[in-house]
Amino acid sequence: MGTLAGRVALVTGASRGVGKGIALGLGEQGATVYVTGRAAADGPATAPFGGSVQQTADEVTALGGRGIGVVCDHVDDARTRQVVERVVAESGRLDLVVNNVWGGYEHFWDGTEFWQEAGFWTEPISRWDSMFGTGVRAHYVTSVFAAPTMVAQGSGLIVNVSSDAAEKVDAGVSYGVAKSATDRMVACMAHDLRTHGVAAVSLYPGLVRTEAVLRAAEFFDLSDSESPQFIGRAVAALAADPDVLRYSGQVVRSAALGREYGFTDVDGRRPGMGGPAYTG
Repeated sequence: MGTLAGRVALVTGASRGVGKGIALGLGEQGATVYVTGRAAADGPATAPFGGSVQQTADEVTALGGRGIGVVCDHVDDARTRQVVERVVAESGRLDLVVNNVWGGYEHFWDGTEFWQEAGFWTEPISRWDSMFGTGVRAHYVTSVFAAPTMVAQGSGLIVNVSSDAAEKVDAGVSYGVAKSATDRMVACMAHDLRTHGVAAVSLYPGLVRTEAVLRAAEFFDLSDSESPQFIGRAVAALAADPDVLRYSGQVVRSAALGREYGFTDVDGRRPGMGGPAYTG
């Protein structure tokens, strides 16, 4: 029996990529995982990489968990509320929320000649709006709707998938500022949640072999990269840790968590990013 048997998780933006990997990592440990995304199994593709919430849910179940796919566009607050309410109504609890859904990446495949952009003033303002609307705001809204159940339980974990772009000046203004906001959100949420036994963390993956990255593999050094499922194993380890509150409000890094908790990637490797398991 997995370490998360009986636990209920909600992973947003899980049709593919990191979100899907997180759902699978939780499924490995026996969790019930509600996965959201805009792509239904029989609907139009929302990106040129395939994937749907039902496909992810089926794979979660095949790994030993219970996967439930829910089509949701998280720019719609009412729909987000309905998803959270459904989880609680059907399961009676909500132990883990992983805010992974994000926006603003569309320029990588929608025909935008982004390689000609040279400075934030040459980028469309709509990219900022996507990063903050589909990303930062969606993380906040989902957490707002999930927190009351966790507070009433006296336990729970909120994970915001973030990036070390928050610490860099060359990651693009929109992206860097949005990820910095995500991290600050976690710190402030953790302050409010701590006395209720609920933790909130920001998770920094390394270079992840998502569908988009593999499509452009010739431009990356993948020698120390991580599979999406490795990120899921990091989240699963945090969720199973009875002392996870010690990380609350912090940034945690997937590779460092692998070293601390002793899990490996799907190929048996342990990606080796430097630094401590968390930073203040």
